[in-house]
Amino acid sequence: MSEKDIDQALVERIYKGDAAAFEILVTKYQRRIIRLIGRFVYDSAEVEDIAQDAFIKAYRALPQFRGDCAFYTWLYRIAINTAKNHLATHSRRTLIGVDIIEIESLECAECLRDINTPESLLMSKQVAQTVNAEMAILPPTLRTAFSLRELEGLSYEEISVAMKCPIGTVRSRIFRAREAIAAKLRPLLDTPENKRW
Repeated sequence: MSEKDIDQALVERIYKGDAAAFEILVTKYQRRIIRLIGRFVYDSAEVEDIAQDAFIKAYRALPQFRGDCAFYTWLYRIAINTAKNHLATHSRRTLIGVDIIEIESLECAECLRDINTPESLLMSKQVAQTVNAEMAILPPTLRTAFSLRELEGLSYEEISVAMKCPIGTVRSRIFRAREAIAAKLRPLLDTPENKRW
């Protein structure tokens, strides 16, 4: 049974009145949703509140879940919209939190893993700060697409569903985000102009 099938079975149990099935889904996806929201909101207390709101909205919206996409893709869309609404309501931009462990999922990680010398640790910190700063100023659509792909590991199809846009648009947004970040990393990593990292 695939993850999608397991989630669908849990959703069907919820339709039949089994509240424990929703608790299973919350437990299964809570960390991922908190990590996702943490890409938009820096304050950890706010992140937890927004995650809770997202799960409440998901529970209330379950009758609209048709199973066309994976449950977590549908849930991610709700979480993203809840985070965006929170930021719009509170009219503030927050910094994106990307730590050094998350940087290792990016293509530039190979140059950072070589030796844990003070120089390489400083380089890792500088790269993380540069990526953080660049992500913070990316337009929200680029930042969301990039985060879902590079940090959450979603496929282009899943991102397309989560962001409600064609796959070509997703690819374009991710490419533009990568290019913007690469332009800032080039001087740090001393890479040629024709290479991304």
